[in-house]
Amino acid sequence: MNLNLPNKITLLRIFLVPVFMLILLEKIPYGEYWAAFVFTLAALTDGLDGYIARKKKLITNLGKFMDPLADKLLVTAALISLVEMGRIPSWMATIIVSREFAVTGLRIIAASQGVVIAASSLGKYKTVSQIIAILAALLSLPYAMVIVWVAVILTIISGVDYFYNGRDLILNNPENTG
Repeated sequence: MNLNLPNKITLLRIFLVPVFMLILLEKIPYGEYWAAFVFTLAALTDGLDGYIARKKKLITNLGKFMDPLADKLLVTAALISLVEMGRIPSWMATIIVSREFAVTGLRIIAASQGVVIAASSLGKYKTVSQIIAILAALLSLPYAMVIVWVAVILTIISGVDYFYNGRDLILNNPENTG
């Protein structure tokens, strides 16, 4: 398979997930700082691959599938690790991960009807807030839990927004009747 540059960058993000977890969870000197660096690098590749794909017109079906998957793998791995480390409560991680699965399900329903649900502004704010919250909790920054709360609230709001705007896709889906 011949991959374009944005897809290679997306695959790099997926490869960085186990690297991040290994550095974070093993007893490595300054491991949390190195893990934060790897997490930040991986998070930055999300914007980079999308920018290149749009600018160079290199958007592919593989990229449309792999990019959100890579994002979810990175955030989910970070949240599970933070729960294991006792930095955030499991219920907060569960809310964030559940929203990701639910919106992905909505996007699958939409795709089956030939509709593409693009990322909303709220979804983008949610993503940024999650990245900042993960880094704050990872580095035990002051007010980290306040930042995590903001991320959880934005996660809920953006999830409700996606489902409110996508309600017709669910209610008018012919497969839901009968």
